[in-house]
Amino acid sequence: MTTSGESFNLLVIDDEPSLRRTLRIALESMGHRVAEAGNSAQALEAVRRQRFDLAFLDLRLGSEKGLDLLPGLLRVAGRPLHVVIVSAFATLDSAIEAMRKGAFDYLPKPFTPDQLRVVLDRSALVRGLNARVATLEDRVGSLDPGTELETQEPEMQRVLDVGYQVAPTDATVLLRGESGVGKGVLARAIHARSKRAGRPFVTVHCPSLSAELLESDLFGHIKGAFTGAVQDKAGKVDAADGGTLFLDEVGDLPGALQPKLLRLVQDREYERVGEPMVRTAHVRIVAATNRDLEAEVRAGRFREDLFYRLNVIDVTIPPLRVRRADILPLAHGLLGFFAKQAGKTMTGFTPDAEEMMRTYSWPGNVRELRNAVERGVILGAGPAVGVQHLPGQLTRTTGGARAEVGGPVTLDELEAEHIRRVVASSPSLDEAAKTLGIDPSTLYRKRKRWGI
Repeated sequence: MTTSGESFNLLVIDDEPSLRRTLRIALESMGHRVAEAGNSAQALEAVRRQRFDLAFLDLRLGSEKGLDLLPGLLRVAGRPLHVVIVSAFATLDSAIEAMRKGAFDYLPKPFTPDQLRVVLDRSALVRGLNARVATLEDRVGSLDPGTELETQEPEMQRVLDVGYQVAPTDATVLLRGESGVGKGVLARAIHARSKRAGRPFVTVHCPSLSAELLESDLFGHIKGAFTGAVQDKAGKVDAADGGTLFLDEVGDLPGALQPKLLRLVQDREYERVGEPMVRTAHVRIVAATNRDLEAEVRAGRFREDLFYRLNVIDVTIPPLRVRRADILPLAHGLLGFFAKQAGKTMTGFTPDAEEMMRTYSWPGNVRELRNAVERGVILGAGPAVGVQHLPGQLTRTTGGARAEVGGPVTLDELEAEHIRRVVASSPSLDEAAKTLGIDPSTLYRKRKRWGI
């Protein structure tokens, strides 16, 4: 392993069987998984079939040249692959050409185990930095204030304790709870505390696409697999290799994809759309749902074997309405975040606004609270966010004289309230979409928008 304790998938490409075997033994003794290839054709086939972190490529492959293989190797990989050129005939010119063609490093023969460790550690460092940059970009893009898991409630603290306890393992985790309670936030926290933290965290939104498009998004496809597939495309399973694959709202996964997901969860195997080749993925699965999966199994809408495979560690996040002690601390943390984003000086909320937030039922949970605070910061002039700056549904549902404070109701607010009631009274999101006369993917986007 590397000094960070990370284990790599490695490919040794050399035409000499004895040299391949020696290098393989050395690398496996360090805790890595190693495959071999004796020529260009075998190397390209191996990279098509499996994801590798790093390849050791001999400069001379019998009658072939390693540098001629290098560009094709990087192209077929379709994802970041560190290639280290090894040679007993090292020259400055060949080293320069190798780096120009995309090699990660150049290692003259003979080399020692310590030199191998240096190369592997540097590869791990670069991958870790790239993963952190991607994570930071994702957080900036989603404006994640990082306060949504803070709690003063014992029930929520027990949930966090279980999540953090299981984080260092590779156990599959099923996060349950209403929409907006923070299942995605907890999934990211589990990943951040795992041994895969330096690798990607990739989210698949199961209700957001049709079955055909979702299969391509999840597993990838090859050129010509369907109309519009003009080139090979790696899916999110491939992108998450070595890291965590988060299946958001897995209860909405189309029935046709459930056997394929079961194969991935159970055997870590999958196939791209239109390609018979079996691929492997070293991913940790974290799934989330707002559905009663046991009821979905009884109704025949969700596979029982898939449910049991996902339900290894079951964590249910309580809704915000039963976490009353958390409402105002969360609101103040969000206020500070959004005020900083907006360049405003906001000291807090007026007493009426605090009382309104404390007594509101928050059907959209933390996501709805987040949206309400962001609106308050945008509309408020400071220093405090008042009742008049909060969304209309808060003023209409807290009763008494406050019902008149919200003023006129916008069409957006009417639509959001109608969708909220239909979703609450429907047995499933598919049924809610049928009642509303819209596509399930459209309903998904509207729920995301309004925190329903």
